[in-house]
Amino acid sequence: MMQPERNYPELNICALISTGKHPDSLRARRAEQDARAVELALLISPDHSQVIHAGNPKEESLRSYAGMGLDQIRILVQQEKTDVVPVLRDYLRLENPDIILTGIRSESGESSGMVPYLLAEQLGCPIISGIADIVSVKDGVAEILQALPRGQRRALKVKLPFVATVDMAAPEPRQSAFGPASRAQMESLQPTVQTTDEVWENWTEAPARKRPKRLKVVKAKTAADRFKAATAKSQGTGGKVIRDQAPADMAKAVFDLLLEEGVLR
Repeated sequence: MMQPERNYPELNICALISTGKHPDSLRARRAEQDARAVELALLISPDHSQVIHAGNPKEESLRSYAGMGLDQIRILVQQEKTDVVPVLRDYLRLENPDIILTGIRSESGESSGMVPYLLAEQLGCPIISGIADIVSVKDGVAEILQALPRGQRRALKVKLPFVATVDMAAPEPRQSAFGPASRAQMESLQPTVQTTDEVWENWTEAPARKRPKRLKVVKAKTAADRFKAATAKSQGTGGKVIRDQAPADMAKAVFDLLLEEGVLR
């Protein structure tokens, strides 16, 4: 699908990227939402867009962003489990971009989704969450389409500068090519101060366990159906009432039911 012609060379745009993680293989890759943020920046201002990463300069997965046609990626060198917000804030204050684009949340690390909000608060900028597109920018005001559930869109207008998180409904990122990826300059910048994330430092990480199976629930499409299901009298369908029996027998009946429903294995 052809994208509308947009080019605003006067705009200074920063796209913040992070290291992605494939959900099945867990291999490092470019993050899906961050790649869309880079794509949107290139569509709007291809000659005045910066791509910034705060983290390990030796991370090879960053080359997949460069393969989208970037000449340079700036890396604010950070140690593991350091707080990236102060470093990004200080850098962005110096660069003074018109638009800061990020993914909604990273695919690795804390994945809290708080970085864009903290940056917006400390930079004194408005933040728009989950955008699908930036339609136009005129007289210091951007017209934005915000992604809503079920494919809906909301038209918004916001003054520059602002921070925006990019939804999966945004334009699909272009394919990463090996040639541009290998030629791009990876410029490492050494921040003067690094702040340790004390909360994250005390965490222990482990693979997520599979969640237990939920019990069957009544499916209702409308509010009226949900209200009817909630207020209707329960009808017996082969169940049994256990009353005035030994606690061990009643507990065993509950345990057998959970086994039958697949909640316990």
